[in-house]
Amino acid sequence: MDTTSGIKTPYYLYDLDLLRQTLEEARQAAGRYDYHIHYAIKANHNPIVTGIINDYGFGVDCVSGNEVMEALHRGFPAEKIVYAGVGKSDDEIRQALENDIFCFNVESLEELQVIDEIASEMKKTARIALRVNPGVQAHTHKYITTGLDENKFGIHPSQMQEALDLCRTSQRLDFRGLHFHIGSQITSLQPFAELCNRVNEIWKEFDISSMGATIVNLGGGLGVNYEDPEGNPVPDFQSFFDVIAENLRIPQHIQVHFELGRSLVAQCGSLITRVMYTKKGVDKEFVITDAGMTELMRPSLYQAKHKIENTSNAGETFLYDVVGPVCESSDVFGKAVELPVTRRGHILAIKSCGAYAESMMLRYNMRARARSYFLDSGEFAKYDFLEKDLRNVV
Repeated sequence: MDTTSGIKTPYYLYDLDLLRQTLEEARQAAGRYDYHIHYAIKANHNPIVTGIINDYGFGVDCVSGNEVMEALHRGFPAEKIVYAGVGKSDDEIRQALENDIFCFNVESLEELQVIDEIASEMKKTARIALRVNPGVQAHTHKYITTGLDENKFGIHPSQMQEALDLCRTSQRLDFRGLHFHIGSQITSLQPFAELCNRVNEIWKEFDISSMGATIVNLGGGLGVNYEDPEGNPVPDFQSFFDVIAENLRIPQHIQVHFELGRSLVAQCGSLITRVMYTKKGVDKEFVITDAGMTELMRPSLYQAKHKIENTSNAGETFLYDVVGPVCESSDVFGKAVELPVTRRGHILAIKSCGAYAESMMLRYNMRARARSYFLDSGEFAKYDFLEKDLRNVV
């Protein structure tokens, strides 16, 4: 890999001022309704990023035992950690119980039974919310839709009564409420209105209030603008929370929780990469970068599109297929991307990489780990850290 002003490419570059602006707007919008936000740490577990998120008082949404431990290591209080995921291992459950996390979001009858058994063995009480599969179409990519009958997530309503009965009879399960999540990168507010209507129905149908419920967790999924990140740097959190408030009809004393990830961090990050080669095909021209699917998996995984800028040149534009060096035909960032004349050595910035880029980084082809750098108050800052600083992330 080459270097750019002494910095080896590719690397992730985070705008911490934009991150803080986004967090502040989310906090204020949620605060109007006394809503609670847990940051979905799977989106980005960079220690500098999560440290700032912790400063704003958010909790954490985890989907693995390592994420739970990383959140604790980063200073997030246990009473603000929720733990979802369809495949929690026995050891992960024990670990979460030992650290007295706020709530398990339980995704199947058998998981509920296992948590009950482990909590009994440990003489612990497990606070739980039942994740219900609401059957709401999120109108997003099939790989990031999570609330339909054929998805692996959540408990189907036909099994809810059995799950509630176990919660009633167990001495070790502390039923706190319900959990829902319908998908990710949802760009219309209508699915969230539909989710609220379905929550209202389920709450009434199963008389959840009679169970002593105190919370409902509506998940996350609010999308960001990948096409025009500069024009839309901060999602419209106020409209999002307004839709929830207008449509949710459950008792007023119930705390409403959310798990926002992408919407909090996506726009503050970019992937900076150098053009290694250009290559003429029969009907197209390729730009080959030193970043690949190992640094940004989303385009290869589900054909996601990111805005790409040539920061080294301007003027007349041409169409290029922008591809990486990884030995896979799917290692493509974009086809027919409009860029100024692009040559070897030029620097490209792939935008909206604050979410699901660094956290999904691969070491495939034995590639070196890309580093992270930061813009803070408009100045370039090197808040460096080593992999060993990520307590449970290898």
